[in-house]
Amino acid sequence: MKKNVTAQGKLEAKEFVDIGAQVTGQLQKIYVTIGDNVSEGQLLAQIDPRIYEARVRANEANIKNLQAQLAGQQAQTVFARQQFDRNQALLANKGVSLQDYQSADYNLKKSLATEAAIKAQIEQVQSTLQGDMTNLSYTKIFAPIASTVVDQKAREGQTLNANQQTPTILQLAKLDVMTVRAQVAEADVMRLKPGMQIYFMTLGSGERRWQASIRQILPTPEIINNVVLYNVLADVDNHDRQLMTGMSAQMFFILGRAEHVPLIPLSALGSRAPEHDDANGLAYKVKTQQQQRIQEKIIHIGLKNRRYAEIRSGLEVGNRVLPSHREDTTNKNGQNRYPGAGTPRL
Repeated sequence: MKKNVTAQGKLEAKEFVDIGAQVTGQLQKIYVTIGDNVSEGQLLAQIDPRIYEARVRANEANIKNLQAQLAGQQAQTVFARQQFDRNQALLANKGVSLQDYQSADYNLKKSLATEAAIKAQIEQVQSTLQGDMTNLSYTKIFAPIASTVVDQKAREGQTLNANQQTPTILQLAKLDVMTVRAQVAEADVMRLKPGMQIYFMTLGSGERRWQASIRQILPTPEIINNVVLYNVLADVDNHDRQLMTGMSAQMFFILGRAEHVPLIPLSALGSRAPEHDDANGLAYKVKTQQQQRIQEKIIHIGLKNRRYAEIRSGLEVGNRVLPSHREDTTNKNGQNRYPGAGTPRL
């Protein structure tokens, strides 16, 4: 006997990634199709690289031009320093005027400043070049994980605009482990906890049941038609690839389990007798029949589902019990008002 909470679920890949374009341009080539298994680092798609190649070449040429300017300026700095050093030595012996000395000092400082400015320009263009080279590398799109192509959002020849939003080209997923996402009502979710065992079935799976355990209960609910539902996630092995994304699942969360125990139909349970509750479980009154004798007994039950309850004490297998509404189904002479209504036997 099992005590369960049931819920509807959907299957999805535990690990998946949307592959998008980081640069704008025409999608020239897609090298994979839906269903292909890809390895990490495999080339998936190519965006037209010509614009980004041209930017890289222009920046490389600009750097060469600035490096040439820097070489010329460095030569001027060497000459300006020589003039300054000579005038500084002559000034000590009054071999040159103070104005000539100040002019040489000015020329040296100006030359050093110009040299520093050219170096800064080179650094700026090198930074732009690195950005353009990065954008050029983004025109080739590679698989970030070993996975399976499960969806294709774009087509060859389509122009992708990455300036407004990241356009998705492909979706990759690892299908060896699937996640079943169940939506559990707020009345039941407090009885669940991570690690609890579950099983589920899918449409068309026949008698097969998949076993799993709760990985996570998401704290934020979804409200659908004023019904508060919480997402409960469980992972299941899928190396045989029988489970697919989007499949519906009927899920059973196992709250308790009792095997090889006597059961009593819920219809035979009478009123509660809480004063008799003990370590055996909850106490109920039941009516038993032995031959023509009817008597009331106190029994203790354990697990209970929608049809049966586990008997912990008070009854034995083979005892005949009467429905709890027995007094309503017999007339004053003790005859059954509804022919065919019987008494359940354990």
